[in-house]
Amino acid sequence: MLTVCTALAVWGGCAAARRYLDRTSRRETEFWGGRVRLTALWNRGAAFGLPIPERCLSAASGAVLAMLWCDRRRSPIGAGLALGGGLSNLRERFRRGRVYDYVRFPRAPRPLNCYVFNLADFAILTGGLILLMRQKRR
Repeated sequence: MLTVCTALAVWGGCAAARRYLDRTSRRETEFWGGRVRLTALWNRGAAFGLPIPERCLSAASGAVLAMLWCDRRRSPIGAGLALGGGLSNLRERFRRGRVYDYVRFPRAPRPLNCYVFNLADFAILTGGLILLMRQKRR
């Protein structure tokens, strides 16, 4: 139940962030002295803009999400974060054929400063790290 609630919270947060950014102007906005920048970008590729065909990407995403669901007992919150973020990106890819990315770190070291992320990406990364840490404890 905790996994489902976490995944739904991530999914809702991602949807709310997209709606907010769609309603505001498309100009860039900076926070924390220019360390974080909101930049609207549609990503047609996979993570980091890799040019992977949509069928392959969808099949791989579905397989990974199924494995996460099966592994949810190890860390319900970690699995929920990764599932919520993955489902959010997958849903957007099915509906629009691309994923809306909007967070950039222009002052981060290269190559991190070149990439644009979204809330789902952060949830996937955080969930994956939690699951990895739980795996190492075993």
